Amino acid sequence: VLFSGLEWSVRWVGSAAAPLPGNRGAMVHNRLLKEYRETCDPTKSDPDIELELEDESDIFVWSAQLRGPADSPYEDGLFKLYIKCPPNYPLAPPKVSFVTPIFHPNVLFKTGEICLDILKPDSWTPAWTLQSVCRAVTALLSHPEADSPLNCDCGNLIRNGDMRGYRSMARMYTQTLAARAAAQ
Repeated sequence: VLFSGLEWSVRWVGSAAAPLPGNRGAMVHNRLLKEYRETCDPTKSDPDIELELEDESDIFVWSAQLRGPADSPYEDGLFKLYIKCPPNYPLAPPKVSFVTPIFHPNVLFKTGEICLDILKPDSWTPAWTLQSVCRAVTALLSHPEADSPLNCDCGNLIRNGDMRGYRSMARMYTQTLAARAAAQ
């Protein structure tokens, strides 16, 4: 089986295919496998973040369910993220996007693309994990950055001082699109 130009064996190690030893892919695989094991350990995982492999045969593709932070317009919402790790992870950041539509200045509504500094190659550090990326996305929900909006309508509400309008719209979208997911 070929993944991202690296040859992988199909032996199973803790529910994920392992690479052939002795290549750079082994380092990437071991890192992702370690992160996978940590998500399965309740003492090391965040109760407001459910991080899992999207498909157990591909350790590069993950999904996460984030609970909306308390005291934010996203409270009581459940937001799904799609996470794709590059072949040179953790030296390069993962691609992260919202699957659940969300009204937020730093998220492009149509695609779910997230504008978050740590996800940019110049700001990324290998010390970050997928769990810490999810925590940073959750923090972004509580503290939107209206100066660099992907959703200009949302950013303009905040920049013009209409926090009530922003919170109302974000709450409506959360109740309509993310609360339904939380109820299931």
